Amino acid sequence: MKIVIAPDSFKESLSALEVANEIEAGFKHRLPDAEYLKVPVADGGEGTVQSMVDATNGHLVELEVCGPLGQAVKAHYGILGTEGGTSGIRTAVIEMAAASGLHHVSPAFRNPRLTTSYGTGELIVDAMERGIRHFIIGLGGSATNDGGAGMAKALGAKLLDSAGLEISPGGAALAALATLDCSQLHPALAECHFEVACDVDNPLCGERGASAVFGPQKGATEEMVAELDAALGHFADILAQSGFEDKRLQSGAGAAGGMGLGVMAFLDAELRPGIDIVMQAVGLDAKLEGAALVITGEGRIDGQTIYGKTPMGVLRLAKARNIPVIGIAGCLGAGSELVLEQGMSAIFDIIPSACDLPKALAEARANLQRTSSNIAALLALQLNNAN
Repeated sequence: MKIVIAPDSFKESLSALEVANEIEAGFKHRLPDAEYLKVPVADGGEGTVQSMVDATNGHLVELEVCGPLGQAVKAHYGILGTEGGTSGIRTAVIEMAAASGLHHVSPAFRNPRLTTSYGTGELIVDAMERGIRHFIIGLGGSATNDGGAGMAKALGAKLLDSAGLEISPGGAALAALATLDCSQLHPALAECHFEVACDVDNPLCGERGASAVFGPQKGATEEMVAELDAALGHFADILAQSGFEDKRLQSGAGAAGGMGLGVMAFLDAELRPGIDIVMQAVGLDAKLEGAALVITGEGRIDGQTIYGKTPMGVLRLAKARNIPVIGIAGCLGAGSELVLEQGMSAIFDIIPSACDLPKALAEARANLQRTSSNIAALLALQLNNAN
């Protein structure tokens, strides 16, 4: 019997590979003769790089780049190995948050008028100069509201004011942009293909735009939101005047402080649901061939899980092959029954008794293995009765 184990990470506790390892260990206690295939996956958010590197036997590249406020920060990206579905093409996986994330700025200094996505551009340049031509970029968790302007500068674009001088970093400075010069963009860009994991549908500006929806969590006051929204609108005007297709209203343009618009303009990127990009890159569908059961999971299964989270992507592929799916979560939240309504066979949480969060996180490994063993015991009993 072939069992495919394809979980996401349990945030702040276990990586997706560690989750898969514990599930496998628990199942082997009761079903030692089964064939197990572990495929760590993610939905494009935090942990995607590590999951994809683990799933394909790839490796991480660590370097120092420009942080959101111009400070040097340590960041990393992944280069996938040969076990995925990319047909031998060398692929880099980058999480925008690694270089330009909110965690790089302490709460007292968060100010999206000033923060820049320059460091994300530096990660892309480093990968291109290593010969990478296929990129997967995860948006989210950013400290920025600059529309990807900082990234564009790192790639060689010149953003000039009316005096012909480079504008300052940050979202507010976009209001001074007069001329966009892309004649010195990195030459390798023309050879690259970019897929961008984007799971929000916000346009660039307006009530549902980047500044209004995401700005406050990055430190924007009500006055800043209005200023930043107008600056992004002006940035879109200059892009359009410079020959770029006007995509400010496109779904996802407002993702990550307008980075959605920036990657579409400067990288000619395709925005897609994160889980779809990840599953394709790791070749999950092909790995389901011949499986009798699929185990998936994430740290919390609740009503939000059905909206593009990892367990639902895995379920979709498995249902197409008529393979039953079991979900295992750190905890179950309100609306978790919706996952069952979508066709998952069963869901389990791993917490054995009431406890606080630090205890739950600390004991996740042991709880996960024990729960997996108990699930496998039920399956073994069913198999024995069938025989």
